[in-house]
Amino acid sequence: MDITYKKEKVVQIKRRKYNADGIRLLLMTIPFLLFVIAFSYVPLFGWVYAFFDYKPGIPLSQTAFVGLEHFREMLHDRDMGRVMINTLALSVLSILFAPLPLVLAIMVSEVRNGFFKRLIQTTTTLPNYISWIIVFSLAFSMFSSEGAINTAIDRLGLSDTPLNVLGNADHVWLVQTLLLIWKTIGWNAIIYLAAIVGIDGEQYDAARIDGAGRLRSIWYITIPNIMPTFIVLLLLAVSNLLSAGFEQYLVFNNIMVADKIEVLDLYVYRLGLVTNDYPYSTAVGMFKSVISIALLFMINSLSKRVRGESII
Repeated sequence: MDITYKKEKVVQIKRRKYNADGIRLLLMTIPFLLFVIAFSYVPLFGWVYAFFDYKPGIPLSQTAFVGLEHFREMLHDRDMGRVMINTLALSVLSILFAPLPLVLAIMVSEVRNGFFKRLIQTTTTLPNYISWIIVFSLAFSMFSSEGAINTAIDRLGLSDTPLNVLGNADHVWLVQTLLLIWKTIGWNAIIYLAAIVGIDGEQYDAARIDGAGRLRSIWYITIPNIMPTFIVLLLLAVSNLLSAGFEQYLVFNNIMVADKIEVLDLYVYRLGLVTNDYPYSTAVGMFKSVISIALLFMINSLSKRVRGESII
């Protein structure tokens, strides 16, 4: 009886300690929760402007209520179709190149030299911390008519016509996608590297004993084990089809590529802060948010049916 009582007492003490640790961790999350509420949920009250004919300086109580008028306006907006095509094209291109970080992660994981591995990781991850303004400055110094590339071509006598990389509307989607890959591939590869580190090493030992080489180990062990991570990230990317980005296309925007580079976020920015059409820009922003949320839940339902588990 004494032994049983002591065991129950120990269990109760551990349970109290566990609960106390849980409460302490929960309290530590409160500042971050308040931050998310303040900057992600409180601004949603601004959606009310989409239902009024709001003009700056006039109180909302004195503004005419127009209901869904601004949402109907989107159906007749010629620019809206062009912007949606740009957004979907750039998003689909980035999704098509989504396997590249996975390939990079596998290649890095197979490098045996520690110094060389760290060098590759640092080199490929560093661009993620460079702002898009700096990236534009680097691209301009390289690809402008008087940049390093065209200067080298001219001096070598390879061509008399300078390359117009940043002002070519026919190739702007591909150019911007390649710049995005260069900037983010190292950072995205970290997620797959973490998944590779979590693979049980005994699987590789067993494969080595059975005579499997590196390529067979990668094909039959590494790729199947990190494929769930890839699928989750791919599904999340699909749910963000309308979120092609903003900063990149804002800094690379110029008169020669403006019609092909204006995505939905940039269009909302131009409507709201450039033309001061706050109600219509709010309606377009609401449209994007609602569609993105709907896509997320559709992808989550598809994941639950196909994979047997949801992503949210």
